[in-house]
Parts: sequence; C-alpha cells; structure tokens
Amino acid sequence: MAMNNAQKRNYIILGLVGVLVVGFLYYQSLRNHLITLDESIDSSWAQVENQLQRRYDLVPNLVRAVKGYALHEQELFTNIAASRAKLAGANSRSQKLDVSNQMEGYLSRLLVVVERYPNLKANENFNRLMDELSGSENRLSVERRRYNENVKLYNRTIRTFPYRYVAEWNDFKKTDYFQIENEATKTPVVEFD
Repeated sequence: MAMNNAQKRNYIILGLVGVLVVGFLYYQSLRNHLITLDESIDSSWAQVENQLQRRYDLVPNLVRAVKGYALHEQELFTNIAASRAKLAGANSRSQKLDVSNQMEGYLSRLLVVVERYPNLKANENFNRLMDELSGSENRLSVERRRYNENVKLYNRTIRTFPYRYVAEWNDFKKTDYFQIENEATKTPVVEFD
C-alpha cells in the first residue's frame, strides 16, 4: 500500500515536531545545568560570607584585647573599624572582596603588633580569641577554595560547546574568582624595638 501525499506530509510534520521537541528538551537540559552551576556559586559565596562575618565579629574583641597594650597603634584600630563598617555597607560581591582584602592586610599588621607585646600573648582571653580567629581563618580558606572551584567549573562550562551558545542566549556571564590582593600575600615584618 503506497502512501499518499497527505500521509507523507503528516509524517514529515510529525518528524519535524519531534525534532523540535527533542531539541527544546536538550536546550532546556543545558540551560538547567548552567542554572545549577550558577546556584552552586551563590551557595558557596554565602558560605564565604558566613565565614567573613564570623571573622569580623571576632575582630572587635581581638582589637579590645590588644588596645590596652598598644595604645600608640590607634591608626590601625581605626582602619580595622572602618573596614568592618565598609563590610556592612558593601552591596556587591566585588565590594565585599575588596573589603575582605583590606581586612587581611590590617589583620596582618595587627599580628605584627601582637608580636611586640609578649605579655599580651600570655593573656588567656587573648589566646582564646586568637584560637577562634585562627579557626575562622581556616574555615574561610576552605570556603574560598570551594567558591573558586565552583567558579572554575562554571566559567569553564559556559565557554565550552554547546553550553557556550546557551550561556550567550541566556546572558550567563563569567564570574570572578576570590583572589587575595598582592598586599595581603606579603609576610608582615616583625620588628622588636
């Protein structure tokens, strides 16, 4: 039995609709994967923010403990307080990264001040605060690493075929890594006068 033209046309239309449906489902699958990667970046950034907040909550207590021993370091204490205020006012991820990098530098300077005062290092309250800050820094380091791993996966994915086209059509943009400023990577100099 031979197919008539109407049947052939119906099969062609049905085939085209099937290809379009499969294509749409494939596109949606790719898009959903990019959304999942983007959400994992947001989630890991939230963990970085939690650890940054923990650090900034510890800093005033640490500053109070050091202040009594190092009254002449008022500028450093003022800078630390200003950095904490900037964190509260930071609205974007890049602003928070900048403030975090500033705080890294100030904390390094604070640790240099601590080295100058052996009596301070013998203070039990100060030691407890330093232990908490050290733990906070370790957790922050882990969360930064996780965040950067998620950013790496996302950035690599949006640059590869076929995700590249889906990313362009849906305005998925490259995300910045959490990088430490050059100042924060320098080892502080400890001088005993």
